Amino acid sequence: MRALIFITLILLAGCSGSLGKLPDLGPDVVTPYVLGAGDTLQITVYDQADLTGSYRISDSGFIAIPIVGAVPAQGLTLDQLQKRLTERLDAKAVKSPDVTLQVTEYRPFFILGEVKNPGSYPYVPNITVLTAVAIAGGFTFRASQDEVSVTRQAEGRAREARASRAARVLPGDTIYVFERHF
Repeated sequence: MRALIFITLILLAGCSGSLGKLPDLGPDVVTPYVLGAGDTLQITVYDQADLTGSYRISDSGFIAIPIVGAVPAQGLTLDQLQKRLTERLDAKAVKSPDVTLQVTEYRPFFILGEVKNPGSYPYVPNITVLTAVAIAGGFTFRASQDEVSVTRQAEGRAREARASRAARVLPGDTIYVFERHF
């Protein structure tokens, strides 16, 4: 009888994973998109074909633009980067430049754990955890479909939190689908 109780306690202890200790991801807050390494931008400088083009934010967080050189882009919104580029171009060579920016390719999100095809996937705006799971081939038969965490970079730190299947995924997020305990 003691052996049965001991085994039951061990099994119950295994059911209480680290997910229960994580804070909730919290509600979706609509904020301007923050650029990061790996994003690709289409930068258009009106009437300046040599400056107009596709630019990728490097791993160090910069974009390299002719005449201007390396410009810090990581951590900025599109509006902030547009203002910075306009100021630099105006100071260097192009008087009163008309600069527009558009994200053409977002940095990927990552999904691990109990999904059929874990890995890195291209981000699509407004996807949810459930959509990300579908992109990764769906849940495995061992997946705990309601036990998911999201690790997100915020203010220079990685923060892991519990997430619902309806939670929004952001570029650079790492989603982890936990294994269910039988």
